[in-house]
Amino acid sequence: MRPYSKDLRLRIVHAYEHHEGSMRQLATRFRVSLSCVRDLLTRYRATGDVAPKPHGGGYPAKLDATRIEALKTLVHATPDATLQELRTHVATAQQVTVSPATISRALAKLGLPRKKNVSRRRARAARRPAATGRVSRYRYTAHA
Repeated sequence: MRPYSKDLRLRIVHAYEHHEGSMRQLATRFRVSLSCVRDLLTRYRATGDVAPKPHGGGYPAKLDATRIEALKTLVHATPDATLQELRTHVATAQQVTVSPATISRALAKLGLPRKKNVSRRRARAARRPAATGRVSRYRYTAHA
């Protein structure tokens, strides 16, 4: 979720300082949560500013630029490798454990296609109902 605009933050602080309502009333008036108003006023009293906190970051990527380049050479060397096989190669060669989704995202970043299954025929056959030799009871037949 994006942080609230600085304008809205200033209007909330201004309204509170001019006694235009309690924190709860201001939260209702500006359609924000009570904790948002409370935290905003606490930050304003402590720092004198209403700017939002910087983004907290996230987990660092397991596949950095050098590992992605190694993956690229691996894909060019074995173009028929599946995501699972690429994952296994990366785990042994790079000493890093990643998910098939991570491999897929890295391939997408490189603009390379991915191969999900060993054979596309097998993937197609899995979706098709088993051939029983019977005609479906619900097959539409035109009445003459």
